[in-house]
Formats: sequence, C-alpha cells, structure tokens
Amino acid sequence: MSTEGADLPTFHSWVGGREVEGRAGARPSVNPATGEAFARASLLDGQQAGEAIAAAQAAFPAWSRTTFRERTRLLDRLRQAIVDEADEVARLIEREQGKPVAEAIAAEIVPSLAALQHLSAHAEDLLRDEPLEPRQILLAHKETRLVYAPIGVVLAIKPWNYPWAQSLPVVASALMAGNTVVLKPAPATTLVGLRLGALAGKAGFPDGVVNVVAVDDAVAASLVEDPRIGKIVFTGSVATGRKVMAAAAKNLTPVVLELGGKDPAIVCRDADLDRAAKGIVWAAFLNTGQTCASVERVYVERPAAETFLAKVVAEARGVRVAGTAGGGDVGPLTLERQRLVVEEHVADAVAKGAHVLLGGRRPEGPGLFYPPTVLVDVNHTMTVMRDETFGPVLPIMIVDSLEQAIRLANDSPYGLTASGWTSSEETARRLQRELQAGVVSINDHVSSYVEPTAPWGGVRWSGIGRIHGLLGLREMVQPKYVSLDRGRGPELWWYPYDADFSGLMGRAVPALYSTSLRRRIGAQLSLLGFGRLWRRFGPWRLLANLDKLF
Repeated sequence: MSTEGADLPTFHSWVGGREVEGRAGARPSVNPATGEAFARASLLDGQQAGEAIAAAQAAFPAWSRTTFRERTRLLDRLRQAIVDEADEVARLIEREQGKPVAEAIAAEIVPSLAALQHLSAHAEDLLRDEPLEPRQILLAHKETRLVYAPIGVVLAIKPWNYPWAQSLPVVASALMAGNTVVLKPAPATTLVGLRLGALAGKAGFPDGVVNVVAVDDAVAASLVEDPRIGKIVFTGSVATGRKVMAAAAKNLTPVVLELGGKDPAIVCRDADLDRAAKGIVWAAFLNTGQTCASVERVYVERPAAETFLAKVVAEARGVRVAGTAGGGDVGPLTLERQRLVVEEHVADAVAKGAHVLLGGRRPEGPGLFYPPTVLVDVNHTMTVMRDETFGPVLPIMIVDSLEQAIRLANDSPYGLTASGWTSSEETARRLQRELQAGVVSINDHVSSYVEPTAPWGGVRWSGIGRIHGLLGLREMVQPKYVSLDRGRGPELWWYPYDADFSGLMGRAVPALYSTSLRRRIGAQLSLLGFGRLWRRFGPWRLLANLDKLF
C-alpha cells in the first residue's frame, strides 16, 4: 500500500505472492453512500496481468501434487484469518459496495465461512477416486476408476454486488480441487478483492497459488482469451456473460456462467400471508435489490391479494434506508447507472398503468439511494416485469389461479431462483416440480445460498454450470477414466482378424444385445465353440461375470 496522489491510500494487486504496483494508472474506490473516493487501486497493464497467469501456471504442478491435508490446513488458516478480521472486512464491504455492516456479515462473510468449513471437512471425500465395475463383459477383467483431476489455472471474474460471497467460495473450491487461481474483482469493488488476496498471503498459500488482479476492461478481456487459462468462472450480467463465452470459445476454454435473474414469487390463496409478506419484502430489498436472486416479480392469487398487499406495504414502510454514515436496513445502490435503470423501469411501469403504493422517487441529497418501492397493477408489457431491475422495486401482479401464476412465472428467459408460498403440501410439490429455475424454495427465498451443500446456478439466460456444493466442486475438476489391465496375453479384439474372430464377433452381437432371451442364450452357448474366447478369458472368468450376460 502507498499513499500517493490526492492523499488517498493506494492498494495493489497480488501476483506471485507479493504486492505488485500497476503501471496502467489508478482507479478510485468510491463510497456510494457519499459519492466520495476514499482509496485507489493501481491497475496492472497487459504484461503484468499476463505475469499473474504465468505465476499461477508455474505454481500449478507443485500445488496439484499437494495432499488434501495440506490444502485443508491452509484453507483453515485462511478461514481463521477471515474470522479475525471479519469486522474490518464487513466495514470495507459497506464502504465500497454499500450494504450495511450487519448485512455484509450475514450475507457475505457467514456464507463464505460456511463454504470454507464445508470444503475443509468434505472436499477429500467428494473428490475421492470412484471405483467402477465394467459392465461390458469383454472388458470385465480390467480394474477401472473415475479420477477427479485438477484443471490448471482457474480465472474467477466476480461481481460488485456480492464481492466477497461470490469470490471466496469459488476460489476455495478451485484451490481444494488442486487448481491455482487468478481472481479479477469488479471495478467498483476492487479493494474487497485485494483484501482477499492479502488474507490468502497471510494464511501462507505458496507463491502464485492465489493471485488477485486489478485491471481495466481491456486487460480483463485479454485474460479471458489467454490460452493458459484452464477454466473461467464468471458472475455478472447476461450481456457480459455472452462476451465471455464468445471470447472463451477461441481456445475452447470451458466456462461456468452465473448470470442474471428475474426471480418470481407465487403467493397462493392458502399462504401464511404474514410470513409471505415479511419474507418477500426481505428477499426483494436485500442488498437494495442488487441480488441476482432477489424477488423481482410477485404473482398473488386474487382471494389473498388485498390482505397481502396491505401487509407488504406495512412491512416495506418499516424498512430503514441507511444514511451517509451507514446503518439502516438497506444501503445505497452501488452504481449510478443502476439507479438510472431502476428509475427507467418504474417510469415505464407507471406510464403503462402501474400504481406506486410506496416509494418510487429518488431522495434529495448525496449518495446513490433509492427507497423501497412497491408497484401494483403491473403486467408483462412492462419492462419491470420482463428485464432485470436489480434494485429495490417490488412489482405485484394479481392473478386468478395457480395455473396462471405458474405460466407467468415461467414466462421469462431467466431461470435462477423462484419461490412459492403455500400451506399445502400438494401445492408445494407442484410448485417445486413445475417452476423452471435452478433453485425453487417454498415459504422462503434466496436463503439456500448460505447452505454450503446447495448448488447454485440457473437455466436459460441465468447461466451455465453450478457453483457451491458437490456440483460446484466438480466444476473445478476434469473427470478422468483410468483403467488397469494385469493380463499378459493379447486382448480378444487385437489382430489378426481371422475366421475365428469374425465368427466370434458375428455371434457376440445377439449374445450380448438381443432383446429375445431365448435367442440371447442360444447365441451365448454358441460362443463356447470359439477358441479365441477361451484363450483370453478361461472358464473361471466367464463364470465370475455371468451376471453381465443378462
């Protein structure tokens, strides 16, 4: 860290186990509650960013050979370092991203620590070699296993809305699988990412295993196209995700994309409306609505609508907006461009007939604040019901039936999360079955992100692949099928293709695959006349694998 320029402290990237001052200028970190810069991050140029990949690549062979015990020891040290500095990290998140300190701890630090703890305890078991029994009788003599091999260098490109909770579990999964990492934090929350790099250094990870780079957009694009990258894990907008996928295709680099959402909640006529109102208001305004899994549209059955609306407005009215000094329940939006999107969506809805029950107008004064807003009389012609708003707006549409609610909930190119609110077990099962999303919750929303065994990801425009849990860990490895043959003689199918082999193959087809049991047994008996079969397998091996004939 240095204090150059305008008396602002300047922080640097972590490359190869040390701080590296960027040569491409510096970018200010701005507090969205005040609009004032409080620090800077020096930016790496293209060559320096390439050196981060080189450092990760150089560290990979040794790191991939470490035992799970060694990886766990370092991950536990990182976990303790985060526990020791949790308050400071939370205050940095509040200052750079905007969410209140309490929410930073609850929604960023706690889920991340839970993920680290789970990986320490279970990653070795989840990635253990899996013995496989060959079902093809001609290969039954081989010893086979499925091995989960590390990929190499994992590039993690993470967002500004959850700069800690979206970064740390992915980095930890990559490390526990034996990969090295280059983390590229979002421009708006670069300092949070650099803090993670500092803590990894404090935990004692070997040089080059964890690298955190502060770069501009042009250099970030070059990282995606670098052929040394083994896998890319990107979280962000659909538009940027498409660009990442297109750039990655140049080298056929595999990607995990966790993109946007337009997440629906269905409130059934038999729902506990007190719980539904409280839960949906929280899920809509969590992180000032800047959550890919926020409730962004509600469909309430008509018999419950009037009571539900009254309870939602009362609940939302009690949500406290933070001030320039922090605190409150919801903070400012992180970016001015995001507040403009919110205003455009509200204005479009009102112009098309929606009514504002609460909020709907930016306050006077500094900071990127926008109040919790509730809209009614909305429909699918409105942008607020079609495009991702990513702000504190809760549009509620009254529907006549559960069938209509499910149809409208699925009428979206997105499919990240969805929720249903009902007291009926039968309705709950139907919603879990028919809602098209990567995560479906009943009488709750978004909280599964805190559960370290729960995979996270969506369908359609909401992304490709999964993070978190077993599926997220398996994204960080390459499944490898390995086999061992202890035999000494030639395999049955090796040259020469003589008359004995030709006849054997002709009889093997009905013997192994005929759907007629009678024909199958007859063909199997005829196989006993071929000398090549006896020479390769012998009677005992054939008897030991009779189950594979049926």
